[in-house]
Amino acid sequence: MKILSVNVGRARPVDYTDAPSGTTGIDKRPVDGPVRVERPGPAGVGASGVSGDTVCDLRFHGGDDRAVYAFAREDLDGWGRELGRGLTHGAFGENLTTLGIELRDALVGERWRIGGDAVLEVTGGRLPCRTFGAWLGERRCLPRFTRAASPGVMLRVIEPGEVRAGDAVDVVHRPSHDVTVSRLFRALTVERTELPGVLVAAEWMEREQLGIARAYTEKYGS
Repeated sequence: MKILSVNVGRARPVDYTDAPSGTTGIDKRPVDGPVRVERPGPAGVGASGVSGDTVCDLRFHGGDDRAVYAFAREDLDGWGRELGRGLTHGAFGENLTTLGIELRDALVGERWRIGGDAVLEVTGGRLPCRTFGAWLGERRCLPRFTRAASPGVMLRVIEPGEVRAGDAVDVVHRPSHDVTVSRLFRALTVERTELPGVLVAAEWMEREQLGIARAYTEKYGS
């Protein structure tokens, strides 16, 4: 299990984002050499945890529990076959392109050591937005992404450090629950009655997904 590339994006203006700035940083490109990852700060204030990366809409992106986004090369290849075109590292807006990790089966709260000193913790998967679909140029991308239930993983930084292409990824902790990223994603999208059950992973979940699960449970019970 390893990192194939570390990717960062720069703000650029587009006509398909809801960000007040009218810009997006979803166009992420691989960079050479080591890149620092750190806790960026609380939601609405902190941006990306990856040095040199840009977050353009702090309402929905960035912050400590969405500091880094990872997507698997295997999933990019599958999407490339489905879309009929090659997809480069970073094409899904991910900061880390991984190889050899079944990200959909990662447990919310599991921790990865990357390289020598960085430790990251899984907080959930990506919930796709209009910007994501428009960036890919596929009208039906969002429903297809939802059906696939393999949304990559959002990560918080537990121990800051440097990461680079080629770094090994070691899972150093797995919590005792059974809430995988894919299970959480399905509960949030197409299996809403499963939301109360994913709250066993509440202490590790990222803020938006935790809020959705709690609101549903308060309204409908467990």
